[in-house]
This record gives sequence, structure tokens and C-alpha cells, in this order.
Amino acid sequence: MAYLPAFPDLVAMALLGLFGVGHCLGMCGPLVVAFPSRAGGISPHLWYHLGRMAMYGVVGALLGSIGGLIGDLGKVAHLQVALGAVAAAFLLLFGLSRIGLIPEPTLMLAANPTAIPGFRAARVAAGRATGAGMLPMGMVNGLLPCGLSYAAFARALPAGGAVEGGVLLLAFGIGTLPALLLLGTAAASFLRRHRSLSDILSGVLMIGMALDLGADVIQAFF
Repeated sequence: MAYLPAFPDLVAMALLGLFGVGHCLGMCGPLVVAFPSRAGGISPHLWYHLGRMAMYGVVGALLGSIGGLIGDLGKVAHLQVALGAVAAAFLLLFGLSRIGLIPEPTLMLAANPTAIPGFRAARVAAGRATGAGMLPMGMVNGLLPCGLSYAAFARALPAGGAVEGGVLLLAFGIGTLPALLLLGTAAASFLRRHRSLSDILSGVLMIGMALDLGADVIQAFF
């Protein structure tokens, strides 16, 4: 039977998206400017982000399902515990690199959107799209290589099931919304100037998640 994630976990995921504002503006900002803004009005932005969050939910549900299946198959071998340990290790790695204590892994480097194959063609298509036509563009965005989303994906893996993983990733996606909706305003400029602070906050939160998962792993053996 599926259960919703604990409220503190949902808040932590939403804060991870919110505190990752600097990374979001650097990674997704060019796409938000190039795609929805060309279609005009607020509707394209809403459809675009709806598609992005929907993809987060799908990925979270898939990872949660995989983790839950492994847990069901490995009750004796404690595979679920091992899965939590792996997720904790990834979160710790991402968190330490985010606050600058270790070099940033290749996985954490933001991709250059303009270098993505088909970017120019997609930009032209987006310029001709209606509001709802931005939905698939947002879904593609949800799959782009991004260290911040990888950290969120890692947390969804030991969630225990499809519902748990999907809801956790939706909370993360909602947390990223404010900064991306404010893109192009004075608020976005302010946030960019304080990107180092947002990196530290998101890194600390990742480390906290890693320690929380690590404590569950230790408790399972004692």
C-alpha cells in the first residue's frame, strides 16, 4: 500500500528546489527565456513549467517504483537499506560539491542549452507554439542533465514506491517555480547576485538529507 511521504520530507524537497535558485537560473533560465517568452503572455510559461513538473513526477514515480521493487525482493538481503546508503552517498557528494568543499563532479556541471542537438529548431518551433504547445518543451527540460535534479532523483530512489517518489519530485519541482517565474524581473537579478548563498543553502540541505538517510541505514543494522 502506498503512503504519502512525511511532511518534513516534502518540505525538504521543496526547499531544495527553492534554495537551488541560483543553479536553476543558470541552467533553465536560457531555456525559459528562449522558449515560453517567444510564444507571448503568461500561459506559455505555465504550460512549460507544468510539463517540466509532470516529467519530474514521472521520473520520481519510476525511481520510487524501482526502489520499492528492490526493497520487496531483498527483504532478507537488506537491499532497501543498501539503496538508501547509495542515495545518501550521492546526496552527500552533491552537497559537498555544491558548497565547494570538493571539486564539482561532471554530473553536477550545468549543460549549455544552446549546445543541445536540435535546440535551434526547437526554439523556432516554440516561437510558433500556442500556450499548450509548450507542454512538451517543458517535459524535455525535465530530462536535461542537471546536478540539482540528480540530487532530487537520488532522494526519490529509496522513497519506497511510485506514489512516494512521484510526490517527492513534484514537491521539488514546485520549489523551483518562484525563481523561474520571476526570470527577467529585478528579483531574478537579485537572486543571481546571491547565487553563492543559494548554492550553500542547497548544499547544506543535500547534506542534511544524506545524514537523515544515513541514520536510517545505521538504525537498520542496530
